[in-house]
Amino acid sequence: MKTIYHVYDQVADLIALLEPKKIAALRPSDEMQTRFNFLVEKQKHQDIEAAEKDELNHFIVLERLFRLAKIKAEAQGGYE
Repeated sequence: MKTIYHVYDQVADLIALLEPKKIAALRPSDEMQTRFNFLVEKQKHQDIEAAEKDELNHFIVLERLFRLAKIKAEAQGGYE
């Protein structure tokens, strides 16, 4: 049985095919990073709304996906 993690692996594989410099440069915009930091801090210090929790979870999934893609690219010799 394939899980959502299999889908993440497939997407990470596709991203890993990009030019190494493009993969290494993948970063959130300043606006996205600010929003992520806000949600993390809010969650630490108070209850966050369900929509905010969902948004934070999406940020975390995307960050892990791009980290996985970078690892796969490096393992394929992409950063040589």
